[in-house]
Amino acid sequence: MRDAGAPFWTEREEDLFAALGSAPNGLTSGEARERLVRYGANATAVSLQRSLLAKLGKRLAEPLIAILLIAAGVSGATGDWQSFAIITIIVLASIVLDLLQERKAEAAVEALKHSVAVMASVRRDGSLVDLPVHDIVPGDVVALRGGDLVPADGIVLISHGALCDESLLTGEPYPVEKRPGPCTANEPTDAFSAVFAGTSLVGGEATIMVVATGGGTRFGGIAASLQSRVAPTAFERGLHALGALIMRLTGFLVLFVLLTQLVRHGLTLESFLFAVALAVGLTPELLPMITTVTLSRGAVRMAARKVVVKRLSAIHDLGAMDILCTDKTGTLTEAKIVHVGSFDSDGAPASHVAELVRLNSRFASGLRSTLDDAILAAAPATVDDWAHVDDLPFDFERRRSSVLVARSGERLMVTKGAPEGVLALCTQVEASDGTTAPLDAARRAAIVALIDARGREGMRLLGVAWRRIPAERGTIAIDDEADLVFAGCAAFLDPPKASATEAVARLHKAGVRVKIISGDAEPVVRHLVETLALPARRLMTGADIANLSDATLAARAVDTDLFVRVSPDQKSRIVRALRRRGHTVGFIGDGINDAPAIHVADVGLSVDGGTDVAREAADIILLAPDLGVLADGVAEGRRTYANIMKYVRMGTSSNFGNMLSMALASLVLPFLPLAPLQVLLNNLLYDLSEIGIPFDSADAQELAKPRSWDMGAVLRFTLVMGPLSSLFDLATFALLRLGFGAEVAAFQTAWFVESIVTQILVIFVIRTTQPAWKSRPHPVLVASSLTALAAALLLALTPLGAIVGFVALPPAILVAIACVSLLYLAAAEMLKPLAMRAAPHRQGRRRSWPA
Repeated sequence: MRDAGAPFWTEREEDLFAALGSAPNGLTSGEARERLVRYGANATAVSLQRSLLAKLGKRLAEPLIAILLIAAGVSGATGDWQSFAIITIIVLASIVLDLLQERKAEAAVEALKHSVAVMASVRRDGSLVDLPVHDIVPGDVVALRGGDLVPADGIVLISHGALCDESLLTGEPYPVEKRPGPCTANEPTDAFSAVFAGTSLVGGEATIMVVATGGGTRFGGIAASLQSRVAPTAFERGLHALGALIMRLTGFLVLFVLLTQLVRHGLTLESFLFAVALAVGLTPELLPMITTVTLSRGAVRMAARKVVVKRLSAIHDLGAMDILCTDKTGTLTEAKIVHVGSFDSDGAPASHVAELVRLNSRFASGLRSTLDDAILAAAPATVDDWAHVDDLPFDFERRRSSVLVARSGERLMVTKGAPEGVLALCTQVEASDGTTAPLDAARRAAIVALIDARGREGMRLLGVAWRRIPAERGTIAIDDEADLVFAGCAAFLDPPKASATEAVARLHKAGVRVKIISGDAEPVVRHLVETLALPARRLMTGADIANLSDATLAARAVDTDLFVRVSPDQKSRIVRALRRRGHTVGFIGDGINDAPAIHVADVGLSVDGGTDVAREAADIILLAPDLGVLADGVAEGRRTYANIMKYVRMGTSSNFGNMLSMALASLVLPFLPLAPLQVLLNNLLYDLSEIGIPFDSADAQELAKPRSWDMGAVLRFTLVMGPLSSLFDLATFALLRLGFGAEVAAFQTAWFVESIVTQILVIFVIRTTQPAWKSRPHPVLVASSLTALAAALLLALTPLGAIVGFVALPPAILVAIACVSLLYLAAAEMLKPLAMRAAPHRQGRRRSWPA
């Protein structure tokens, strides 16, 4: 098996056969059977699926899920079967959705299996036989024809005009010539004598010797990487941190209440149930539902913007993304070969050269390349008045083609091919005015420099030359390809997208740094960046990356925006390195070579025209391969995150404030401020009031920068707004006991009313960082909040409340509660800026996570 980074083949052919224990006639059946046992089947994708039980256990171990299940159990034990049913259904639905999402990686592997050949022509026992691909072993000699998929990594022994499409591995649209001979290249893009599993022969024929099969191939390495476990995404880390925070707050309050009750009254069943009710009251039962509905709403809105979401939580990760890694082809360029013009020997645009190259492409027989298709698809140049007489088809030894055409008694031979090769056959050069002059050494050097300069701009060139042929001649031969007149070159390009500059500028303004990761050469990438005027710092090559440790790469990758000549495994290394530095990383690509990086990113993106493997590995698919569409998706992701955080802030602060109030009141009151069932009822009605949050809008500042779960901010908000509500609760307690002398039932009823009124109405205050009267809530949120409030007041202030221990309240108490509530809302509006003060955004400031 070949080591990554080693030259592909520097030995003589006989030495290669000796190294692999093979021969030109291939292996014998016995040798093949022995190697099949030693190396295993030539299968690139081996399933590593975990059992359903293991997947379920992993999710049940999450702190938030565990808290919710405990809360459901406690609700059932205390007779609150409605809460038990609601919490259980929500948790189970969340787990089922999560399990379905895990099928993504497994589906990617299945798609990968369909990208490899099924049968191949193999030499066994001296004869050519068709065998299943999984029976191929190192040392086998395989015959390939145009249209065949390459079944394994191999070295070319014989080639007859072999052209290989390696775009699935390299992302580049140009077919690659394959020919035998020693090759010192270290990268597949430069390896003319090597072929790779998963690519396809689009022209000619080739005979190869297999050097690696199954997991030892580059294709197999990609398959294995798609099954590897990756670090939790930003969304998963946030949920875990929230669960841990709630668990700590719950533990503190429960222990506090139990200890105070033990000291004051001894540990009674009622005090135990009260403490348990506090624990349930702190639990955000509807968080999975609010999260799922919010994300689903975001997915619907993003679909309208031509963005298809496969993993709902990826919407949050898209909004949290602060680095986007993108391949060059298909996102910054059009991913197609275009004839962008022709130029003469001075570099000036030349329509005459365009006509000549079109004549050759129109009448040449034999293999037609994608460059010929691009020439014929370009703006028309008239060739209908020329007639075909004879031609010399393209072959890889000459690396050119020639046609003999006639018009009005004139006969002209037009030759096109590799610029350096065509120039070597020329003795004259055509000037822009149509005259010809001898091609001296100085003029030849100037043309070579021009060709090199255009090549550095990312252009693929074809040299064009001609000579006149006597009118009586009806055929041409290879010997006629001499003493030519050099006319100029036809230029081809994968053109940059006109929208790319604006899209990258939008992402940059939104706090997302765009990094280009390409398998192409440095001059090509630099020219593209300059053409599109993209902001870019520093450049690293694949060779540089190969010599860096993971830690060093992580340090250097943050300040580098251009990565060139990188392999698929290096793409995923770069993504992992950036994640280790605490960044939320997105990767967009469309080829099999991009799939590993898509898989390990926080949010993997592909395009509708991408390969099956890339689309299956992705979390989000862009129906339009345009970064402008992605910029719209980023804004939607941040809006979705903002609404999720509204629920988190509201739920934790309000619940904590209420539970803290009851815990403190239990120290001085001779009875419980609320009965256990009333605590659960309060919590349920408050949660129901927030079901309109997924429909709410977000402030402009929430969309301006990347946002991710910040438990420090949640805790700060909770510790400011929670005690504020407790302060007014305690004032209410004092007013009820000292001012009105309320008995137990009246006290509990009054405080329930004050609590639910302040909890629900403060939603309209803390849903926005702006003054409440300047930001309008969505009508659905208004409806859900006021409906829940009306239901609570109806239950507490009418005879219906008797079933949970409520009694009628005198008007004086109701007026006092209304005044306290208004004062609380005014205080909340004043303290809101302190509670919601955002920490300054700084890339890399978050905790580093293993990737």
